[in-house]
Amino acid sequence: MRKNLVAKIYLGLTLIILYVPIFYLIYFSFSSGKNMNKFSSFTWEHYQTLFQDNRLLAIFLETILLALLSSLVATVIGTIGAFAIAMAKRKSSKKVLLSLNNVLMVSPDVIIGASFLIFFTALGFGLNFGSVLLSHIAFSIPIVVLMVLPRLEEMDFSLIDAARDLGANSYQVFTDVMLPVMMPGIFSGFFMALTYSLDDFAVTFFVTGNGFSTLSVEIYSRARQGIDLEINALSTVMFLFVLVLVGIYYFITTRKNKKNRRPIGGIIK
Repeated sequence: MRKNLVAKIYLGLTLIILYVPIFYLIYFSFSSGKNMNKFSSFTWEHYQTLFQDNRLLAIFLETILLALLSSLVATVIGTIGAFAIAMAKRKSSKKVLLSLNNVLMVSPDVIIGASFLIFFTALGFGLNFGSVLLSHIAFSIPIVVLMVLPRLEEMDFSLIDAARDLGANSYQVFTDVMLPVMMPGIFSGFFMALTYSLDDFAVTFFVTGNGFSTLSVEIYSRARQGIDLEINALSTVMFLFVLVLVGIYYFITTRKNKKNRRPIGGIIK
């Protein structure tokens, strides 16, 4: 009883710490004032300004496109990399490959961003959408590898031998045996890469240019001139959008679980 009470209190405090700043931003998005020092009268003015700000909306769409593209490419490359590490015959080779993969995970973002900047400058590669995309793919690959590799480590490789004994070719072994095992890790890696891409500022700040920007860089540049409550409105819209997606996912999974547990002849399927 006491442990459950402590756990509930801890969970409650954690949720409060996480959500109070978000609701604080949402609260002031409806203020007619110019800052968050004091709430003025209720208004929709900042939301109207947001949807009339073509530049900010374009940056929002470009940020989503960048995150999706970099996550998709990083997921494909990271899955192949995880497969290569898992298939390594020597333990020493596996440790070396895994250590090299983890370098980008432990390196500071400022160092990674500066390294990419020097690299692109040395090659004469322009700083634009392409440079940001390549950078996001690069630092997302290790995340995908770390998500997929444990699934491969847990897989029973005797299933592959059994599939080959039954006449399966290499493509069938991969799609029908290995891919279903890796799929949870692949999805986890994709969404983690998507989150990292949307959230990244330091690396993007170094490699962006020629008029291209992301939300994090744009918000930083505006914050240097003073916080605009239009940013609060944008944060509110994004928060509600995420809530809708989570609600849809919860509805689909709940409905699927109910179908799987429907009684058939007195037995729960």
